[in-house]
Amino acid sequence: MRVCLASTSPARLMLLRQAGIEPLTQSPDVDEDAVAAAAAAERGADLAPAELVLLLARAKAADVAHKLAAEGLFDGIVIGGDSMFALGGRVYGKPYTPEEATRRWHEMRGATGILHSGHSVFRLSPGDAPVEATATAEAAVTFADDITDAEIAAYVASGEPLLVAGAFTVDSLGGAFITRVDGDPSTVVGMSLSTVRRLAAELDVAWTDLWS
Repeated sequence: MRVCLASTSPARLMLLRQAGIEPLTQSPDVDEDAVAAAAAAERGADLAPAELVLLLARAKAADVAHKLAAEGLFDGIVIGGDSMFALGGRVYGKPYTPEEATRRWHEMRGATGILHSGHSVFRLSPGDAPVEATATAEAAVTFADDITDAEIAAYVASGEPLLVAGAFTVDSLGGAFITRVDGDPSTVVGMSLSTVRRLAAELDVAWTDLWS
């Protein structure tokens, strides 16, 4: 059975490959800021992190799924995901700039935050309408309290934290600064594999059938 990852995230691609799945990848055509702004305007308030990551995951998966469905040839599942990090009542996406990444790391030092991850899985079969299953997952991440300013500066200078949710990774250079993860560790990498497996099962797809 085929798998399409509705993302060009290297971390999500790596996770699936490590789990024995070699997916197609397709970048969704979704303006995430516009989707979030429209949802907030409709409600009259910002969405909670768990709601927002699920909304964005669904938007990305749906965009790719409906394009593939229109072609009428794809038989398999489409996976979409989104992640955000919450600390001290604030929600953090990608920092983009060294200054913002540095500021966040000074705040995260010795603290615990929650990584929220939204998941959307569509089952596509030629001739049938797409069927979706969704879920969120959370993992608590605790950072070392003895991280030095020099270590923060060196990590930021590496460029790694600039384009990842929360300004950190657990599976690369940032992993040495994390002392504890409570929850599915793959959630922190970018996608909860156990959650995706459960969603696939809801769509009558056996996880082992997805192995390459």
